[in-house]
Amino acid sequence: MTDTTAGYALTVTLDRSFAEAVAAVRAALADQGFGVLTEIDIAATMKEKLDVDLTPQLILGGCNPPLALRALTAEPSVGVLLPCNVVVRALDDGRTMVEAMDPAVMSGLSSSPEVGEVAGQARARLSAALAALAG
Repeated sequence: MTDTTAGYALTVTLDRSFAEAVAAVRAALADQGFGVLTEIDIAATMKEKLDVDLTPQLILGGCNPPLALRALTAEPSVGVLLPCNVVVRALDDGRTMVEAMDPAVMSGLSSSPEVGEVAGQARARLSAALAALAG
């Protein structure tokens, strides 16, 4: 089950280890036509740059190329909002939280009807991916 957190994220909490959740998220995104363009290990970066220990947390930059192309064609500046970030974060109790940027935020920043349509389709696909993880 997904919900919207703070008006900008779709969220699901899984009863899986961090490593299991990361693999499952990659598979669920792929099933919805998203590839992972970027990967940022937040915990490793904070340890290296600030010598701070954080629980495992990974940002996956997901992209559905046909949807991204439609959005960029409609409004080239929408590229600043791409890719769709999906965060996988270990929780203290052995569970893992998965949060995806809600693409509806993108449509709220653009006056293009095409961008709004693309955002709706991206939201549906990301919601389906998170629902599959929770299922």
